[in-house]
This record gives sequence, structure tokens and C-alpha cells, in this order.
Amino acid sequence: MLVIDNPATVAAPVGAYSHVARVDVGTGTLLFLSGQIALDDDGRLVGAGDMVAQATRVFELIGAILEAHGATFADVVNIRTFLTDMALLPQYGQVRLAVFTGRPPTSTTVEVSKLFRDGALLEVEVVAAVAG
Repeated sequence: MLVIDNPATVAAPVGAYSHVARVDVGTGTLLFLSGQIALDDDGRLVGAGDMVAQATRVFELIGAILEAHGATFADVVNIRTFLTDMALLPQYGQVRLAVFTGRPPTSTTVEVSKLFRDGALLEVEVVAAVAG
């Protein structure tokens, strides 16, 4: 019923957490993804100071984790975004609109003073529901 996973399609987590919890419910599955920041495969920050580059990388990582569990962005039902500067929301929104082309998921976006990695401009976590 519960699988905690770190798919081989993305680098291992940089701390004591897992990338995704997969919960089988009836004939479907819920995927709870940990927050993702713009890190490359070696754990280095991508796109210092560039919201578009960081958001693009974050959604690449989320897409790879979803795909490893048979899901796509169309399966995302909730997205939570943490921005270090709400003035960068338009740039983030530009990337997000390119990813979520259908009916948009429920959403929360908040500004925070700092994220766990210096220079990270955003962190994004999602929940997806996959039909069985």
C-alpha cells in the first residue's frame, strides 16, 4: 500500500528524505512528492539568480519523478510553491503555464525568507492522483 521511493531518473536526495511516497488507494495511486529545488545531478544549484532557469529545472525533476511512477503533469491535483521573492511570480508563472496546459491543479504559493540551499529561488512540491 505504501512505497517510499527515490527513482533512478533523478539524483538521490541531498538530505534525509525521499523524493516520493506512493500510496495505493483502491484502484488508483496517490503520489506525494517532496519539494524540489533546481539542483543538477551533482547537487549543484542550476540557474543562480534566474527564476526561469530554476523553475524549468524544478519541473524537469518533478516530471521525471512522476514519470517513474506512471504519472504526468496532467495527474497533478495539488501544487505548493515556495518563492523567496514574490516579485518573481510572473517568471515562475510563465514556466508553470507551459507545464500545466490542461485544467490547472489546486495551488498554494507563498513567499518565504529563505530555502534550505543558498541561492534557491523556489521550491515546489506536488500531489498527483493516478487512475488504476
